[in-house]
Amino acid sequence: MPEIIFDTCVLSNFALSGSFDLIKRLYERRAYVSNYVAAEIMRGLQRGYGDLIVIQQAIDEGWLKELNLESKEEKSLFFRLSISLGLGEASSISLAKSRGLVFASDDVVARREAALLGISLTGTLGILSKAKKKKLISLKKADQVLQRMINHGFHSPVRSLKDLPSPQK
Repeated sequence: MPEIIFDTCVLSNFALSGSFDLIKRLYERRAYVSNYVAAEIMRGLQRGYGDLIVIQQAIDEGWLKELNLESKEEKSLFFRLSISLGLGEASSISLAKSRGLVFASDDVVARREAALLGISLTGTLGILSKAKKKKLISLKKADQVLQRMINHGFHSPVRSLKDLPSPQK
């Protein structure tokens, strides 16, 4: 199963909705964040978003691993992308490209940049759908989680996972 790198928004959606355990159950020891995303999470905690603590705990426990930009290529792509993207998205895309990781993001511009670079993508809804498909969560429970995410500011294009288009074959 492929390894995955998360941007701040996707992790925050799961943490703020009380469903971060789904991330662990789906991706334990195959999940990464960039050091820039880890810093964004820390800033969120400092600003009073206490529910984000589960992300910091996952990093501390080591099943969600923090990565730094290391190679010249990673740093070069990061600097190029950071002109139009946030540092979290730019660093995550750079790491995904160089290390063959799936990029988890809901940001339209970041997803477009990643797609242009040939990076595999998922997002909040894709992860919720995967959890449902693997029977970690029922459709009813997934829709309740989605509603909590929406209540915390997630701009979902659907109100129920049953409204997602079927995957192309």
